[in-house]
Amino acid sequence: MGRWEPNARGRLEQAALELYVERGYEQTPVAEITKRAGLTERTFFRHFTDKREVLFAGSGRLEELCVAAVAAAPTTASPMEAVAAALDAAAGAFEERGDLVGLRQGVIDSNAELRERELIKLASLSGALADALRGRGVAEPAAELTAESAIAVLKVAFRRWIDGGRERPLRPLLAECFDVLRTLSARGAASAG
Repeated sequence: MGRWEPNARGRLEQAALELYVERGYEQTPVAEITKRAGLTERTFFRHFTDKREVLFAGSGRLEELCVAAVAAAPTTASPMEAVAAALDAAAGAFEERGDLVGLRQGVIDSNAELRERELIKLASLSGALADALRGRGVAEPAAELTAESAIAVLKVAFRRWIDGGRERPLRPLLAECFDVLRTLSARGAASAG
């Protein structure tokens, strides 16, 4: 085997997902992942700290993508419009990798430890969105509430996308969820007045 293997990370990710689906996450050792990918365990650990990170390694890039979208939103954009732009950017990344995202979610859904890890990653994304909003001058509690609302929208739209077999694109599902949130807010404001 040569020193350099093209697309080692992608091959490891694909092999891991296939094995997690076939055998279950708990029953899949790193040695089996590397064997299927035609790589060494050493190569695996150059790319991932453990077998769980195969599923979550992209969350840092997702955060960066979302934070950049918030920062790039027009200065006239409301906080909610800025986070909607962030989720729109995320939707594009998810849709590009639809099959892998679907497999990944199935593995996560079948394991309590992985579901907990996903919640931690979503909390981190919420914190990053709130920080990005604060960077735009959004005060508290609006920054945190907007970021948490965005995560709720993402979770609901994403679940609808996955459960619907990814038949409908994620972006319109996000837009529908934001519309429902606006309607709920308007009703709440009307009944409070």
